[in-house]
This record gives sequence, structure tokens and C-alpha cells, in this order.
Amino acid sequence: MSLTRRSGPADALRQLADEDLMPLVRAGEARAFEVLYERHATAAFSLAYRMCGTRAAAEDVTQEAFLAAWRSGARYDRARGSVRTWLLGIVHNRAIDALRRGAVRERRRTGDEDAAERLPAPERTELEAARRDEARALHRLIEELPDEQGRVIELAYFGGFTHREIADMLEAPIGTIKGRMRLGLEKMRVGLEGLGLGEAVR
Repeated sequence: MSLTRRSGPADALRQLADEDLMPLVRAGEARAFEVLYERHATAAFSLAYRMCGTRAAAEDVTQEAFLAAWRSGARYDRARGSVRTWLLGIVHNRAIDALRRGAVRERRRTGDEDAAERLPAPERTELEAARRDEARALHRLIEELPDEQGRVIELAYFGGFTHREIADMLEAPIGTIKGRMRLGLEKMRVGLEGLGLGEAVR
């Protein structure tokens, strides 16, 4: 399925709620899925960009996520949350996969090099070193956290989501989310302060 816009979906489909579009998506109705794409692509890209750090990597992740959603529409369960939450959860997982396999690091490295070329040589060297050190430290420490703590911090730090939004996305009480956040940040802060980067998680 192509996610590029052609002629717009029928106006009747645009009047339907997300949850009412999903049965059509399961039946292979591409125009119904295009309506979902129109509604949620901006939020999906925003999350991917905040997590990945470069436009190119975010575009890749967003495309992969929507293709995955199109192929797995039958897995959506409206009793477990909104379509938006389901879609953003797929984006989050795809972004994490990209980070782990190094695709984002390569995209980020290329983007950083382009931006750094516009700086004087001494500033460029210092900026590149600082970015590398902080990014490596943050990702290493997040990966060392228990999965439930690391995911909450990824959604808040990279995704910019509120506690309530994270609670809805992960289907957990907001108190639980706050507790995971607090414990995870405490563990990260100890590690980063040892590297002189404690402000990164304040």
C-alpha cells in the first residue's frame, strides 16, 4: 500500500470515528486507512523525530510504523485503548528497533555532520564530542534499566508525552508510571553524574 496521497478519501469516511474505521481497515479498505494516516501522521512523525533526532530517520520510522499498522490492523482491540494510542505505540516500538539496530545512529551521524560543517572547526569538534558523549551515555543507561522503567523514560524524554498520556499508552495507573519514572531517573542520574552529565536528566 502506498501512503502518498492521491485523490482524498471519500468524505463519508472522514465522518467516521477512528474506531469505526478499523473494521474497514481489517477488510483491506485502503481509503479508510488513508483517513487514519491523515489524522495521525503528524503526531506519529513528531514522536519519531523526538526519539530519533533526525528528519530522515523519523520519516523512515513513521513509514515503517504505518505499514506495520496496515498489515496488523486485525490486532487492534478498542477495549484496550484508542486507535491513536495503538498507532503511537507502534511508532515507539519501531523507533526503539531502529535505535537498537544502529539505523538511527547512522542517520543522526550524517545529519550532525551536515550541521556541524557550518560551524568553525574548534566549535565543531567540541559540539560533536559533547553530542556523542551525552547520546551514548543516555542510551547506554536507558538500556541498562528494567524494561518497564526504560520505556517510560523513552516516551517522556524522547517522545515528550505527559504522565497521563504514557499511562494511557501503556495501560497502567498514573501512579505506577510516576513511580517507574522516578526510579528510572534516579538510577540514570547516579550514572550520569559520575560522567559529569547529571543535568541531562534534570
